[in-house]
Amino acid sequence: MSTYKIIEKEHFSENVVKLEVEAPLIARSRRPGHFVIVRTGNGGERIPLTIADANLKKGSITLVVQAVGESTRKICALEPGECLTDVVGPLGQATHIEKVGTVVCCGGGVGVAPLLPIVKAMKEAGNRVVSILAARTSELIILEKEVAEYSDEVIIMTDDGSKGQKGLVTAGLEDVIAREKVDQVVAIGPAVMMKFVALTTRKYEIPTMVSLNTIMVDGTGMCGACRVTVDGKTKFVCIDGPEFDAHKVDFDEMMMRLRAYN
Repeated sequence: MSTYKIIEKEHFSENVVKLEVEAPLIARSRRPGHFVIVRTGNGGERIPLTIADANLKKGSITLVVQAVGESTRKICALEPGECLTDVVGPLGQATHIEKVGTVVCCGGGVGVAPLLPIVKAMKEAGNRVVSILAARTSELIILEKEVAEYSDEVIIMTDDGSKGQKGLVTAGLEDVIAREKVDQVVAIGPAVMMKFVALTTRKYEIPTMVSLNTIMVDGTGMCGACRVTVDGKTKFVCIDGPEFDAHKVDFDEMMMRLRAYN
């Protein structure tokens, strides 16, 4: 029985932590796009987290956690040697990876963590990969070195101009589209960011994939908390996703549901 021990911990910022967790079975079977549901303490909430990386030799998975509520704060407070109570996964559908040409990968804030394995897989499939990392300020840009390792080019966008170019992710995306043919876009980050990336790429008819971060409870399609409307049909992010065609997602409905627990 796995103990889900924390092997390593790194602080990206005051509220964002990278944890390497012992989970050999999950490490062996995970693919880009998969996620896990973790819990700490017997009364802890079930928190869905995308697997940012896996190390088969160490039998570990890498998770990036942002402290936003009591349960995520407890997870972020764990130190190496301590254990998560439960880690269930891998869950969801793996990312469809193929050689298409030039792929622009857009990551906003902690959305860069689930983007990393996709960047890596897209590069290994033989694509030209341009990665755009965006955040409010320079301190919130994460995993830049790791993303750069598998990217032909990395563009940094910050709201306040403290690093890279000043502006939103869509400004960087428009620049790339203006100078070269883009065959696919992948966007992972806050819902509003993914919405505007989708609006941008729809103008140019560029196929675009997003990974949705809805409220999730059981992760098996039973509770319906993560339901979204895609192409007019109800889908469940936990079992049908988390990735969908960006041009078919009803982002306004999704954002309204995300605000339900504010």
